[in-house]
Amino acid sequence: MTLLVEALPPLQRGVFVTGTDTGIGKSVVSAWLARRYGADYWKPVQSGLAGETDSQLVARLAELAPERVHPERYRLREPLSPHAAAERDGVTLDLGDFHLPETSQPLVVEGAGGALVPLNGAELMVDLMVHLGLPVMVAARNRLGVINQVLMTLEVLRSRDLSVLGVILTGEENRVNEEAIEQHGRTAILARIPWMEPLTPQALLAASMHFDSTTEPY
Repeated sequence: MTLLVEALPPLQRGVFVTGTDTGIGKSVVSAWLARRYGADYWKPVQSGLAGETDSQLVARLAELAPERVHPERYRLREPLSPHAAAERDGVTLDLGDFHLPETSQPLVVEGAGGALVPLNGAELMVDLMVHLGLPVMVAARNRLGVINQVLMTLEVLRSRDLSVLGVILTGEENRVNEEAIEQHGRTAILARIPWMEPLTPQALLAASMHFDSTTEPY
């Protein structure tokens, strides 16, 4: 297993983890960050309750005590975009209902899907990021198309004046992708986390031990 860690910026209150897509390892990145920073975890909106939820996965991988995993504000039954899952459940997601949990530790907040996923008929996931006021890290799968996906995500975040701490990639090494993201995205690749099989706390712990130092955001 190889893990590249360039540097991790220090956290004040916490960080919001968004992704370029669904299924790219955002929860694994969140678990890794929670372990690295000794942080609590919060998933504001959970879409899909069958099987292991994201909160349960992160708690298992990062070996977090129950009190360090804060309850989701909305738990929606279907694995759909939040606005569609909410409609199926007969509820409307209200931005005013979201408040950062009180904690003495840094907080890793995991979004649902990408930055432009709708929450309701008028607001998007990026509006929740602005509402919560945390800096953002972007998680992305290191594959063909990732350059475009990351650069578009960065454009969206910066258009809302959000602070971007950097990008964490999952999957195999691809220096062409990584260098292009850093150059054109004007940001840092903070880490590259390989796919882990099986996905266990021990595998995540082995990855989290490959750590260099902290630095200021790019």
